[in-house]
Amino acid sequence: MPRLLLEPDETLHVLVPDPAVGAALEDLSPRVRTYPLDPQAGAPEGEATRAQVWVPRNGSPGVPDNGFLAALPELKLVQLLTAGAERFLGRLPEGVVLCNARGAHTPATAEWAMAATLAAQRGIPFFVREQVAGRWSFTTQSSLVGARVLIVGAGDIGATIGRMLAGFDVELTYVARTAREGVRATADLPQLLPQADVVILIVPVTPETRGMVDAEFLAAMPDGALLVNAARGVVVDTDALLAELTAGRLRAALDVTDPEPLPEGHPLWSAPGVLITPHVGGEVPQTPARATAAAVEQIARVLAGEPLANVVDRY
Repeated sequence: MPRLLLEPDETLHVLVPDPAVGAALEDLSPRVRTYPLDPQAGAPEGEATRAQVWVPRNGSPGVPDNGFLAALPELKLVQLLTAGAERFLGRLPEGVVLCNARGAHTPATAEWAMAATLAAQRGIPFFVREQVAGRWSFTTQSSLVGARVLIVGAGDIGATIGRMLAGFDVELTYVARTAREGVRATADLPQLLPQADVVILIVPVTPETRGMVDAEFLAAMPDGALLVNAARGVVVDTDALLAELTAGRLRAALDVTDPEPLPEGHPLWSAPGVLITPHVGGEVPQTPARATAAAVEQIARVLAGEPLANVVDRY
């Protein structure tokens, strides 16, 4: 595993998104100096150009095209406050290590996946609309108890969703890029999808996952099945999903869309059988503290000369 090695008395200069993150890092050691900076506002100046570490803000649009990286000749590590890293992959200089905040968003994102799945299965969006209209509309909806569930993405968040599902007696199957004990390979999806009542997506964005949920993928799902996207919008072909929703054959619960934000008037807003939230899966009051803790742990590793954690595969 890579390390960021410092001389015994060398100061660690860190670009941070806000003073609160900076204070948490500086509390670790007098060797840490932080510089709150908005990369979109321009390249760093003065002492900030000595930064070996950059901590982008949560929800960062990625690397700005304003000479920002060129002004950081000593940069060695980009430590994200998020799990998703697609906006940085392939955009960092050779020799700069990219690490994410694996686990920081796990509880909240898994909770959203559970809440959205339950709401969609039990018809809560329909009943809310009927409540607003003042109608007592008795109907029978679907159930999660005993459902056949595919979790596509067997990482930290996927495993947490699986643990949350345990109390519903579901028939659970994990799917990942490569097979291992208890996990099927994505190559098996054509055989697995026809048996799934619920498909939950929680994969990273890679060349293999971008657009993986296409017309063929969706056509393999049985009538009435539910697609839950807690990953990224680009994992799903929006036009293909719209066709299935409009036909009334499939249902969906989406925290992410393509495009995102979803523009006003986009047909996905009014498609039947879809529940949409505006990418709030990880947004709970505890998330910023969890993300900051991940950055603090990483900087503590750097100061101790230990291997870096949560290094992102460059694919």
